[in-house]
Amino acid sequence: MRFVGIDPSTKTGLVIIEDNKVHTAVEIVSEEKRAPHRFIDIVNTIMSHITNQDVICIEGFSYSSRGAAVSVQYGIGWILRAELVKARLNYYEVPPSSVKKFATGKGNTKKDELVLPIYKRWGFEHNSDNVRDAFVLAQIARALHGQAELTKFQQEALNKISK
Repeated sequence: MRFVGIDPSTKTGLVIIEDNKVHTAVEIVSEEKRAPHRFIDIVNTIMSHITNQDVICIEGFSYSSRGAAVSVQYGIGWILRAELVKARLNYYEVPPSSVKKFATGKGNTKKDELVLPIYKRWGFEHNSDNVRDAFVLAQIARALHGQAELTKFQQEALNKISK
């Protein structure tokens, strides 16, 4: 069984854990400049890594975010979800606050404050915050399938996740 974490954005984090080891940890960026072509390119790259046996967690939309990048994140996010549905693949939607809480115990942690807790808890490090988020999402997928011992705050974080 493989556990997949996806943090969809213009720089999409993708982590796949297999046999309790990180199999893939990449940041996907498209060379395509035009929307929606860029969105489709990113999603096609993600889908090329996914199998029908994977347990998938996607970071949910950040509804409080503002600016031009929000429409890009929504575009990529919805195309990804549509492709997963077309492929008959189930996924878990994980709110951004649950990703942070699962890693640190606090749902309002800043992205740069996730580095040390992720390293201390799992020994994982990466220079991309998108890949770090995807790693936590893959760990959440493991936890949802009974593959991890959980702290109280991690269990609380799982309670906000929907399939």
